[in-house]
Amino acid sequence: MSDAQPITGLRSGDLPRHVFLCGDPARVDRISRDWQDARTVCSVREYRIVSGRHEGVPLAAASTGIGAPSTAILLEELIKTGSEVFLRIGNSGGLAPGVAPGDLVISTGSVRDDGTTRSYVAPEYPALADWRLVAALVGAAERSGARFHAGITWSLDAFYARNAVLETDGSIGPMSVGDFRPPGLAERIEAMRDARVLNCEMESGALHTLGSLFGVRTGTICVVSDLAPWPGPAAIDLDRNMDECIAVASEAMLEVVKNG
Repeated sequence: MSDAQPITGLRSGDLPRHVFLCGDPARVDRISRDWQDARTVCSVREYRIVSGRHEGVPLAAASTGIGAPSTAILLEELIKTGSEVFLRIGNSGGLAPGVAPGDLVISTGSVRDDGTTRSYVAPEYPALADWRLVAALVGAAERSGARFHAGITWSLDAFYARNAVLETDGSIGPMSVGDFRPPGLAERIEAMRDARVLNCEMESGALHTLGSLFGVRTGTICVVSDLAPWPGPAAIDLDRNMDECIAVASEAMLEVVKNG
C-alpha cells in the first residue's frame, strides 16, 4: 500500500526534518530564494512546498493557507512523512500598546481561540512554542538589531468576525458584512490587551498545540502588518519588514540545526 498522504501526496523521506511554514504560497519562493538545489515538491490547493539546501543544511518551506484547519492538515501530513521542526513566518495584527507596524513578534505561546484545536484536545491544554526555537529566534532578533517583542499571541478563527475597525470617534466597530457585530466584539479585544497579549493571527494556536501533542518542535515569528482594531486599508502592509523577519527566522533555524 502506498504511504502517500491523501492531500499533499507526500511520502516518507520527501522532505527534511526542518521546515519553514507560511500562510501565503507566494512566500515560499521568497523564503527559499537563496537556497541551493531548490525544487518544488508539492503544489496542491493552498499547499506549495519547496525543498533545498541553505549553507549546506537541508530545509523545506511550505505554505499552510489561511487559518487553523488547513494548518493542521498540512502539519499532520508533514509529521507523518518525517519532518520534526517547524518555524512559522507570518503576518499579524498588533494588539498591545507599543507594538507597532513593522515590529517582529516572537510567540512564546498562543491563546487558542479556534475550533480546530478543540477537535484534538480540551481547551485548557496550552499552545506553547518550543523553548529552543523561542531562544534561537530571540537571539537572532537581538543580533540583527530588529525591533521585536516576545510573548503571547492571540490565535483566532473567523478573520472578519473576530477583527474590528477603529471608528473615527474612537469606538470599535465590526468588519463583517452589513456591519454584523458578534457578541462581545470590543470586550474581547480589550480583554486580550488587558491580558498582555501582543498580537493576533490565525495559525500559531494550531501549530503549537499539535506540536506538543505529537512531540515535534514548533515556533512562530510574525511581522506586525497592521493594528487591531484596524485603522483602515491604508494601515495594512503585508510586505513591511518581511525580509527582516525571514532573515531572523533563517538564522534561528540554522542555529537550532547546529545545536541538534
